[in-house]
Amino acid sequence: MDPFLRFEETATRKLVGLRMSMSFAENLTPMLWRSFMPGRKEIVNNLNSDLISMQDYGKAMDFRNFDVHARFDKWAVAEVADFTNVPEGMETFILPAGLYAVFIHKGAAITGEATFRYIFETWMPASGYIPDNRPHFEVLGAKYRNNDPDSEEEIWIPVKPVTF
Repeated sequence: MDPFLRFEETATRKLVGLRMSMSFAENLTPMLWRSFMPGRKEIVNNLNSDLISMQDYGKAMDFRNFDVHARFDKWAVAEVADFTNVPEGMETFILPAGLYAVFIHKGAAITGEATFRYIFETWMPASGYIPDNRPHFEVLGAKYRNNDPDSEEEIWIPVKPVTF
């Protein structure tokens, strides 16, 4: 099944949460979320109940020349209306507006690698799009259940048309 859902042009988003520097070889994601979850209820101006797992690679991610040791910032965040009530110890991030290709991953979070491989090795080369230099993120909404086989999450990949 093709996990591609849609293209979506988003406006700038305001996010509040925690971040950690990591690499794919040194994946600290569980530690990041364990740190974030106890304080998430202190975020009082959420736009919705979704949580967002965001990766800021600092440059356009080129998975054809993938380096598992390249460091990036990973965020555990919630989208907020404004930054007037940022809980102590949390940080703010403004997600730039832009075009995203949105995919659905169905299954346990630990099986997500297959979906990402499909996106970058099969879908992207045939799509007429390339990754853009903006953060990638996953929306962990009402159907997200971490490592439950019935879990669902949206994967948002920043894209721009290929230019020749």
